[in-house]
Amino acid sequence: MSTTPPPYQPPAQPPFQPAPVQPMSPADERLWATLVHVGALLFGGWPALIGYLVLKDRGPFVNAHTKTALNFQITMLLASLVGCVLMLVIIGFFVVIAVGIVIIVFSIIAAIAANKGEFYTYPLTIEFIK
Repeated sequence: MSTTPPPYQPPAQPPFQPAPVQPMSPADERLWATLVHVGALLFGGWPALIGYLVLKDRGPFVNAHTKTALNFQITMLLASLVGCVLMLVIIGFFVVIAVGIVIIVFSIIAAIAANKGEFYTYPLTIEFIK
């Protein structure tokens, strides 16, 4: 009599459950919100996008600031694209320079407000992400 062993079955494991998101302290929220705004000066819209994707569930303050910064960076990207198209006419150079100045000034103002723990909304911003 030949008996064949039953086929191997791996032990049952519970389905993957991600760890619950830990909220940040108010000081950490202020720090990350400030870094998202300052990062725009060095890296453009990438810090706002990464900050929004990673930090949006960590607290209401950092969520509001990353969302605002991302909306501003998308608006400024569109304004820069319009300026690039208008470079066929001379006015496009002035539009691109103005967009660069607006990004620098408003990012610094937003970073200061975030560091103080205040909410800030950029002027001239289209609200893409609500």
